Formats: sequence, C-alpha cells, structure tokens
Amino acid sequence: MELIQKYFLPAHFPMRKELAAIIVIILIFLLYPYFIRQIDITAAAIDPGVYSAVILAVSALLIFKAATWWIIKAIWPVFASYSEHHFEANFRSLTAGQKVVIYLGFYLVILFGFIEVLEAVV
Repeated sequence: MELIQKYFLPAHFPMRKELAAIIVIILIFLLYPYFIRQIDITAAAIDPGVYSAVILAVSALLIFKAATWWIIKAIWPVFASYSEHHFEANFRSLTAGQKVVIYLGFYLVILFGFIEVLEAVV
C-alpha cells in the first residue's frame, strides 16, 4: 500500500483501506470469469456466475462500509474525530457486559441497514 501511495498517488491523497479493498474486489469481479475459464474450460456459464455472486456481495459490503463512513465524516465530523481518536480508550474502560451490548447494538444496526439497502436495490 505504501508503495502505491509513494509512486502513484499525490502526497495529499491518503489511500484508505476501504478504497483499496473496493478496487481489488472490483478487479477480482471483472477478471474472475476469465480466470475460471482458464482453469476449467468445461465450466458452465452458471459456475462463474455463482462464484461471482459471492464476490459481488463482498464488494457491496465494502462499498456500503466506505459510504457509511464517508457519510458519518460529512454529517458528523465531531463523531468521526471522536471515533478515530478517543473511542478506543473509552471503550476499554467499560465492563465486559457493556462492551458486548454496544458491539452487538452497532453491529445489528449496521447489518439491518445493509439488508434493507440490499432489499431496496433488489
């Protein structure tokens, strides 16, 4: 990642992990049918499609994650700054039960939001 930033990107452009993962998964999605045909020439038309569905689901999840983080930074910059710098220290000071409730709460809200977005798209 540092090599890409050093030689191919301007110094002011920080390459986020989400962006790199989205680029990689899109490349895998586009190149996968070609590679599966090179490995197994008898692969039916549905074979690349089935495996591409998994790649597409991963790409949708990564794009959803990147978009929600971008929206949080745009709408609530104070919350984004707090989550980047102070949340970890405050989270470590909580009891185990409080950590589980917070973690599962955030996870379920994001998961249900992701499912609703996919349902609306499909």
